[in-house]
Amino acid sequence: MPRPNLDYTVLFEKAPTFTCVLRGPEHVFEVANEAYLRLIGRTDILGRPVREALPEVAEQGFFELLDRVYATGERHVARGSAIRFRPDPEGPEEERVLDFVYEPIRVADGSIEGILAQGHDVTEQARAQAALRASEERYRRIIEGADDFAIITLDEAGLITSWNTGAERLMGYTEAEALGRPGALFFTPEDRAKGDPDRELARALSEGRAVNERWHLRKDGSRFWGSGLVMRADGPGSGYIKVFRDRTVEHEGEARLRASEARLLALATASSEVLYRMSPDWGEMRELDGGDFLASTERPSRSWLLDYIPPEERARVTEAIDRAVAARGVFELEHRVQRQDGTVGWTLSRAVPVLGPDGEIEEWFGAASDVTARREAEEALRRSEERLRELNETLEARVAERTAERDRMWEASPDLLLVIDFEGRFWRVNPAWTAILGYAPEELVGHHVNEFVVPDDHGATVAAYETAAQGGQPRLVNRYRHKNGSLRWISWTAAPAGNLTYATGRDITAEKERQAELEQAQEALRQAQKMDAMGQLTGGVAHDFNNLLTPILAVLDRLERQGVGAERERRLIAGALQSAERARTLVQRLLAFARRQPLQPRPVDVGELVRGIAELVRSTTGPQIRVAVETAPDLPPALADANQVEMAILNLAVNARDAMPEGGTLRLSATAETVDTRHPSGAKPGRYVRLSVADTGVGMDQATLARAVEPFFSTKALGQGTGLGLSMAHGLAAQLGGTLTIQSRPALGTNVELWLPAAKEAERQAEADAAIDDGVMRSGTVLLVDDEDLVRASTAAMLTELGFRVREAGSGREALERVERDGRPNLVVTDHLMPGLTGTELIRLLRERHPGLPVLIISGYAGVEGIAPDLPRLVKPFRRAELATAVAGLAANEDNEAGDSPQATSS
Repeated sequence: MPRPNLDYTVLFEKAPTFTCVLRGPEHVFEVANEAYLRLIGRTDILGRPVREALPEVAEQGFFELLDRVYATGERHVARGSAIRFRPDPEGPEEERVLDFVYEPIRVADGSIEGILAQGHDVTEQARAQAALRASEERYRRIIEGADDFAIITLDEAGLITSWNTGAERLMGYTEAEALGRPGALFFTPEDRAKGDPDRELARALSEGRAVNERWHLRKDGSRFWGSGLVMRADGPGSGYIKVFRDRTVEHEGEARLRASEARLLALATASSEVLYRMSPDWGEMRELDGGDFLASTERPSRSWLLDYIPPEERARVTEAIDRAVAARGVFELEHRVQRQDGTVGWTLSRAVPVLGPDGEIEEWFGAASDVTARREAEEALRRSEERLRELNETLEARVAERTAERDRMWEASPDLLLVIDFEGRFWRVNPAWTAILGYAPEELVGHHVNEFVVPDDHGATVAAYETAAQGGQPRLVNRYRHKNGSLRWISWTAAPAGNLTYATGRDITAEKERQAELEQAQEALRQAQKMDAMGQLTGGVAHDFNNLLTPILAVLDRLERQGVGAERERRLIAGALQSAERARTLVQRLLAFARRQPLQPRPVDVGELVRGIAELVRSTTGPQIRVAVETAPDLPPALADANQVEMAILNLAVNARDAMPEGGTLRLSATAETVDTRHPSGAKPGRYVRLSVADTGVGMDQATLARAVEPFFSTKALGQGTGLGLSMAHGLAAQLGGTLTIQSRPALGTNVELWLPAAKEAERQAEADAAIDDGVMRSGTVLLVDDEDLVRASTAAMLTELGFRVREAGSGREALERVERDGRPNLVVTDHLMPGLTGTELIRLLRERHPGLPVLIISGYAGVEGIAPDLPRLVKPFRRAELATAVAGLAANEDNEAGDSPQATSS
């Protein structure tokens, strides 16, 4: 059999126990069931603080009690507490008698969020007790003179011998119907099975009469609780007399009272508090129950102050008692108390007076809680606060500011709360809607939800509240339009109740944006990994290609300079040399893309460089394109390789020319920029010179823009471009420590920006010093080191033509051995990447033995990190003139300290 769906909300609302939840230090009504609303006689309390909703209880001590529970986190139990409410603001107050518990509500970190109040309205039981006392008094008067009691006599055999009018009214039998019949006539079947309880009771009487209470039967079969006396009749063997009345109402009230008392007793037993009763003047402790922290659990003596209260506290406790007795009000005091372990602790004691009909105090009921831990914590807090007060005013201001910020954040609700019907109309919203979406509640209530949801999400939104209408609990993520026009992503959880849906929405816009950023970063990482793999492959191929080109270019250069052959052969040599130069340019572009190009970054005046290259750009782009140059004044020098930057500008200018077949404007500009934080360009924080090459051409769509810096990617026709221009510029900027950005839109044009790091002052001074110290190399001995035989042979031939004597070595180790054997050379020319020792390592070892030894690094594959920046370099492949220029910048050893003897030009 399927289990029924229980509506726990209904159970909560219909529960006889009154319940409410108070939130925060202001005790704001968050939840209250029907029993609670009936108790106070009003329904407009939700969302209001207790002090505002129930002002009439201000002088009755309940606000202070709530504050104490919230501050200490200790539950409070009260029995028979009288409280006055005013259901009608203009009407009189109404007193109710309550048994209740205040329970603190804690969150995950242990802090208190609110208070749960639960209890029973025992006003009727209290009234029933009062009514019982009045009834007993009335019973006595009736017995003495009224005829409302049933009075019957029975003989020794148990037969009815007399029957008054009270009995006739109570039992339903006339006197004629009753006389002579057995008394068991009005016994219940249960009592009949036991015999005649009245006779047995009468026979057992020791003083002549006894109280008799049990269920009786009327003539019509109905039952009532008969209560009265059974007495012996005068004279032996005369039988007995029964006087009784209907006390069913009082009996049932007493049963309810006993049940209520049992519940209160169970509650008191479960409580960790000490419960006590005191005489009206507090001179005698009548009862003490519960708790395990008092010094004694013996029956209290009349001198209870001596038993439990330390001497230094007795005067203060006595004074507080006297005030409460005089005012007939609540006694409440925190005071020291003797504990079982011999130490002195603290207790919070609270007692209320029980007033008699004459308004005088009959006794006191109270409870005491062990608050030692809280007081110790408060004392520790006090000491901490004293230490904090010793800090300076600035620190206090910061703490106060941060505390205020924390409180504001705590009090602010981060989530959207929504009540919506099954048609999609707003019924109620919370203030977070204003904070998150900008709408005031009155702008939402009564409107359809899809007025605020973006159109693409209408279908999913409708499906969600239709699911709720069918009893489901939908989850939904949709987009809302903020009042200012922006979009917000909201994640909803909802559950139906009655004919409405209750939903909670969390703003996940930031999460969505972070997810989009993560996906973008992952895509950028994949692109970077692909580009790095292509760069490594390209750099390796370019290195080998440079080693192949070096002897080719050297031989062709020598043949051209010597004018070998007839005119036809010289043309062929010139053509081959031109092809070799083009191959060298292609390899340089590949190395620039791969960031393996040997660079010599120096402080460069970018403004002067741009102005100087402008005429070359104009001649390259043609008359249909207007070239505009804009350079900011006082540009700082950029740390760059001037030749490579010029090549990058020319490549970008050619791309711009091809993008403007009908003519247009090409703008070259340079400005100084400072990047402080995260920048769209991806540049690290620092100072930069931004070099821009912008055109008004056809532009690029997003697909083309995404692949623009890939090597060999080109939108030009076959044979019209290598696809390396942008990739070379991108690699150059990255190798220099900068970056490259591209902005482009179809039909509007393209702007390519090179972000070059600005040279630091130390780098500028080093450049100036280097210019002053440069010398001119004369003839002498050169140690040439290269592991490639053909490269070494062609380079040796060039050096020999320049007038040097050449020693050759195929590795770094061999070079060290030659210097050790043959002495110091005038100049060392070495390849960089070689098996064993690299060129840089070889130079370091040589200069340790021969300080100031002139050196020249030649390489076709080396990053800035591979070669010390202060070492002169020459890029493979090279011609004799380039080698001569590089050697001319080196200082010669004037005294030929190496002491080597003249040798052959190659050894």
